[in-house]
Amino acid sequence: MSNMLRSPSVGPIVGHTTSTSTRIWMRGSDEAPGRTVGVAALYDAKGTYVTKSACYLRLHREYDRTGVVDFTKLKPNTTYSVRIGSLTLDSTDDMANVEDEELLKKLPKAEALCGDLEQLIPEESVATFTTYQGAGDKGLSFIFGSCRYPGLLWAAKKADRIFGSIHEKFQSEDALQFLLMVGDQIYADKIHRQIPLERADTPSEFHERYVTALSSPNMRALLRSVPTYMILDDHEIEDNWVKGRMDRDADKRLLFQTAISAYMSYQWLHCPRNYGPRGEVQDADGDKLFYSFECNGYPFFVMDSRTQRVRDDKDYVLEDNHLLGYPTKPSAPNYQGQIDILCAWLLSQQKKIGDRPKFIVSPSIFVPNGVETAGTDERSRRKKCEDDSWAAFPETRRQLLQTIVSGNIQNVVFLSGDVHCSNLAKITFTHKATGQLPLRAFSITSSAFYWPWAFADGDPLSFVHDSKLEGDDFDVNDDVIMSYKAYGFEQDDNFTRIDIVGKEIVVQNYDRNGKALGSKTKVTLA
Repeated sequence: MSNMLRSPSVGPIVGHTTSTSTRIWMRGSDEAPGRTVGVAALYDAKGTYVTKSACYLRLHREYDRTGVVDFTKLKPNTTYSVRIGSLTLDSTDDMANVEDEELLKKLPKAEALCGDLEQLIPEESVATFTTYQGAGDKGLSFIFGSCRYPGLLWAAKKADRIFGSIHEKFQSEDALQFLLMVGDQIYADKIHRQIPLERADTPSEFHERYVTALSSPNMRALLRSVPTYMILDDHEIEDNWVKGRMDRDADKRLLFQTAISAYMSYQWLHCPRNYGPRGEVQDADGDKLFYSFECNGYPFFVMDSRTQRVRDDKDYVLEDNHLLGYPTKPSAPNYQGQIDILCAWLLSQQKKIGDRPKFIVSPSIFVPNGVETAGTDERSRRKKCEDDSWAAFPETRRQLLQTIVSGNIQNVVFLSGDVHCSNLAKITFTHKATGQLPLRAFSITSSAFYWPWAFADGDPLSFVHDSKLEGDDFDVNDDVIMSYKAYGFEQDDNFTRIDIVGKEIVVQNYDRNGKALGSKTKVTLA
């Protein structure tokens, strides 16, 4: 019997998951040129179809025939599977001009296609996941990392190897809940942004980057079995991207539009989308790239630290730089800047959950800074302005830290990537008159999944290790200074596991083969 359905060309990917819901992503088949819709159905852990769960999903033409389906009203801490495929329609009939919503109403009931779904190759069409436990002091375990250089020619398999090791961790460790990928999931500019060779700048070239990255064997197996959250950094667009390039160059504006369309198709669609056009929290899907979510009662704010950044590359005026876009202005209080939204989120979480850790996902590294940016002389000021991390954006950093200090927000944990050198930093605050404050914060960096040129990038000695000794303390306000100490530097290709156990955060790096790099590091929470 012939099958009316085809397996996804990319995916399925398990996206945003809660204790009672999940979001599954797919890209339609490449085998036929006609109009395509998705078909999905939910099954329990025994493989039994969940009655009335079968449904169609839109595969957006504007999103390269990708789409998502949400399953809700699920049981907490329960394993399910989703079978998913695509149905290609004859594009020459009268349906070709029918809107998607109207078209789905004209199709037969999706349940009629469950038999066809069950005939598809499982490795290409089945996603499995376990819902979260729900709120409560139950601990938390997850893996995160960043920067997957695609590899050139024969090295492509090396770029995929580490994801097999991550997959094995999730298969063997029931405690692990999800995976965070915090930037540079693709490299649109494989060589250099100024070199046309291997540089994506058309829709088809950007789509090819994503299809290649997400379809590699280990990556595909991982993403269809683990809830995964993603956020972009510069290489999804162009190395060291800042918003001002669009204002100065029409070609860069077109590049940005092309890159973000591809990013939204392949990464943004399956993540939470819970902030609206004015920064308001909304239940329906919003349009901002930043988002927040919770797992087991632990909150995460995932920043868009790339598309809104404003940096003065001409006059080197640090005060004119803004990492998260411009802050809110008193004359327009209804329009919230991302930094204001983040600060309000921190205050609300401290009120809601007290001293439980609050995670801020920042693709750009919060600390440590580079040694060239340390100090207050003219040279270090210029180096700060040219930097790609938080050092170049003191006003954004100051507003955030002032909120942490004034709101007494305990146990803020920054999770970052980007610099191809994993490390851990403890952040402290000192009042100039009364001494050290009881506040504790941390910055954990995990990078890179795959980067073949460690000798040319990410040298641990290029970072400040002790801000007090190396002149890199930061004035939060007239009375309070932020200091930090960084350690546990690791240049090998790696990923990082985070476990919260009682009053401790346990940090462990693993190499591309899944072997521990050094010993576990434990930091004590306030």
